Amino acid sequence: MVDGIWVSDFSVMVSSRNWLNLTDLGKVYGISAIQCGSALKEKGWCNQFGKPTPQAFQAGAASTKCRNNPDDDNPIWNAKVCCELLKDIGYTPINRTLQIEQWAKLLEALEEGSPSINTTAAQMAEDLPIELIDEVNIKLASRGCIFRVSDSDQISKCRAKSFSK
Repeated sequence: MVDGIWVSDFSVMVSSRNWLNLTDLGKVYGISAIQCGSALKEKGWCNQFGKPTPQAFQAGAASTKCRNNPDDDNPIWNAKVCCELLKDIGYTPINRTLQIEQWAKLLEALEEGSPSINTTAAQMAEDLPIELIDEVNIKLASRGCIFRVSDSDQISKCRAKSFSK
């Protein structure tokens, strides 16, 4: 039990990532980073600016240590601890199969192109959660789409975040 929340060993779309930012944590439940932050704020783990409180650090719910980028001081959130909280207050994880299907359809449509859409499939792929890449690529292949999400799409996203500071 961590700060009044039972922390079980369940696996909800966070199996490959133990620490998430508010945006990615919210994606597990189909909610925005703002909604996610509000839920954490109700628990006393997040302030009005989306930053962890001392209680969040004590509960093991938050950290400012990012393994992928040591210069990044943005907070990351313990997926298991925070998902238990979100689950306990009524949020339900979105269906992973549906999420994969939606990403594949979106990327396929962007790859086909449209004069009214300025975003490319590669640009949109930068927002694809890392843990879905392999499954989305399999779904794209099964749909006959030639586009594939590459690791370089995710690397460019990380670099863009580092340079935007």
